[in-house]
Amino acid sequence: MSTIRTRFAPSPTGFLHLGSARTALYNWAYARGLGATFVLRVEDTDRERSTAESERGLLEGLEWLGLDWDEGPIRQSDQAARHREVIEQLLASGAAYRCVCTPDELESRKAAAMESDGNWASYDGRCRDAGHGPDCGPHTVRLRLPEGTHLGWRDLIFGPSGQDANEVGDRNIARTDGTPLYNLAVVVDDLDMQITHVIRGADHHSNTPFQIAIYRALGAEPPEFAHVPLIVNAEGKKLSKRRDPVSIEHYRDEGYLPQALRNWLVRIGWSHGDDEVFSDQQIIQFFNLAAVGRSSGQADIAKLDWLNQHYLKEISADELWGHVSPHLDVVAGHPVERSPALDKLLDLLRERSKTTVDMARQASWFLCDLPGFDEKAAKKHLRPVAREPLAALHEQLGGLTTWDEAFLEEAFNRVCAEQGDLKLGKLAQPVRVAVTGSSASPGIFETVAVLGQERTLARITDALAYIAEREASTS
Repeated sequence: MSTIRTRFAPSPTGFLHLGSARTALYNWAYARGLGATFVLRVEDTDRERSTAESERGLLEGLEWLGLDWDEGPIRQSDQAARHREVIEQLLASGAAYRCVCTPDELESRKAAAMESDGNWASYDGRCRDAGHGPDCGPHTVRLRLPEGTHLGWRDLIFGPSGQDANEVGDRNIARTDGTPLYNLAVVVDDLDMQITHVIRGADHHSNTPFQIAIYRALGAEPPEFAHVPLIVNAEGKKLSKRRDPVSIEHYRDEGYLPQALRNWLVRIGWSHGDDEVFSDQQIIQFFNLAAVGRSSGQADIAKLDWLNQHYLKEISADELWGHVSPHLDVVAGHPVERSPALDKLLDLLRERSKTTVDMARQASWFLCDLPGFDEKAAKKHLRPVAREPLAALHEQLGGLTTWDEAFLEEAFNRVCAEQGDLKLGKLAQPVRVAVTGSSASPGIFETVAVLGQERTLARITDALAYIAEREASTS
């Protein structure tokens, strides 16, 4: 067998779709696991819809996802001369012919056939033996399929597959302007790039019989085909960009880590026992097409959240900063400088966050001045009964010359003892609301430690003023 070569061939007509990203991941994992070559080809022959912006988005999405390629990006449009050469070759050999039937004529004949006997399986062959030459006027080019043949293959996922040639029919391979249609271009490109394994979405399964016919017409051996079932949402419906989050950019912008998305994507339709968490090395080691199921894979967002939490706890502080920093800037409204205190807070928030966006929002009390206190939390915890303990703690904290968790805990305990053995929670919760604006945060000593002495004292002062104002308004 020749050297194995896989390819990912997206069209630059929009964002990197979740399903396309999984196809790329499967190709990447298959190639990396076998020491094979992974080729990136941009199928940009649809000039009306293909844009440079979309191509950049595709490449950036793949790079963010961590999928590197060995060759490319190769643009299909650069192969235009080669495609025309093959079309002429097929015409010269008699494997293809010119067709002058217009779309309107075809539609009319189809309607008549359906009305007559309800049968129009494929092109009716009007021009098949007409012998039209290059001067016949506007025309398409059709491939002449051998009658009585079966266009079959053994799919590496779906097993025996195919159709009879008469069911497929003599389809077009070139438009009236001479440009190739998808099926011709993809076959020529895969041949020229020596692709041995075509791993792609199951929506291309129906294209394969006709592509096999093109391979045979060119006297070439088709590659191995593996068609990956589509991804569906929680309701079992095909993913829709109008209804579902389907772009890789969406998940990046929502604060998911690339390693979590890789892990999640590879498991949608593939399994390795009951394992759920896979490092890149394990994906490469374990991935195989035999374990890809034939049923559609469900995009379970709850599982992605769980995986993202797992990786948030695992990555280094430097890597975490790289992912969360843009979101911190958004929450703060300005570029945020990294500091030991902020690093400490982010570390504390790992266990409490599903995404880096979630983490940044939970750090807002550190990044910004408090806009006020959460109404429900303030009503419950910033009451007159908390005024004296808060004032006593303010005094204790103001006298500290060492600001760390151990000294802070001692200060809290002293106040609790002085206040008639006040339970720590009765002091900690009012302090938490005072310094963060809400009743939820990491441990109170860690929270106060990262906020710093000056800001903590100022916020407790504001909380005492809030309590006094409430008292005044109700008296």
